[in-house]
Amino acid sequence: MNLPTKSCFFNPLSVLLTLLVILTFSGCGSLQEMFNFTKIDEEGNEITEPELNLPARNLLAKGMDDYNVGKYFTAITFFEDILNRYPFSPEATLAELKAADCSYHLERYLEALVLYEEFENRHPTNESIPYVMFQKAMCNYKQIDRIDRDTAGAIKSIELFRQLLKAYPNSPYTGEAKARIAAATEFLANHEYFVVEYYVRTAKYDQAIVRLKYLLVMYPESDIATKAQKLLTRIEAGDPPRSRLTAWFPKISLPDWALFGQPDVEDSTAEPVQR
Repeated sequence: MNLPTKSCFFNPLSVLLTLLVILTFSGCGSLQEMFNFTKIDEEGNEITEPELNLPARNLLAKGMDDYNVGKYFTAITFFEDILNRYPFSPEATLAELKAADCSYHLERYLEALVLYEEFENRHPTNESIPYVMFQKAMCNYKQIDRIDRDTAGAIKSIELFRQLLKAYPNSPYTGEAKARIAAATEFLANHEYFVVEYYVRTAKYDQAIVRLKYLLVMYPESDIATKAQKLLTRIEAGDPPRSRLTAWFPKISLPDWALFGQPDVEDSTAEPVQR
């Protein structure tokens, strides 16, 4: 009895290899074209993948074209492709910065903050460092919520804006940094006053007095300081507000930073010119 030889059996691996060879040389197109793989952005639009054979300069040009018209979701794919494939190219430094900017404009503030910090660490002498420091502060500033929420964003943004002012007192971002510090400071003062409202409403006047004195020491120049002093005087005189306190307390949103700037200070969020 003759047994079948090995060549008579069906070999799936051989068939697969043959198919791949045919696809490679037949000009039938890529697997992506054959199976119609696509990516969809957050708005449901098809994303055009970076052309894999483009050199870094062309990828950068395509990324900047998208970036300049606000297509940050697609622009970032070009910048990341440069960083992955051409990390030592002259275009890589700008791609790093613009990838961070894309994340910032997409409101991915935590991700953007990490990217700005990495850029600063890698390129400490780059001419864009003042801008990067400003953006780091803005990543925290943009996370400021209402006065009844966490104040960490306001505190950290003030710290980072002050670092910028100390390191680069004459940068193009000085005027806006000072104005945003003032707005964030006013926000923190309003937060303290919000806490006072709770203590007064619950008749915890001793705690209210402590917080009012703290507010007046820490934020003596704030707009709310005058009201705070009047309220402190009334409580210490044994005459705390008995009616609803709505008229006594500030709005719960972050003040407009522009109200704290000079009339001739332009919005300095404009990005630096890259050479």
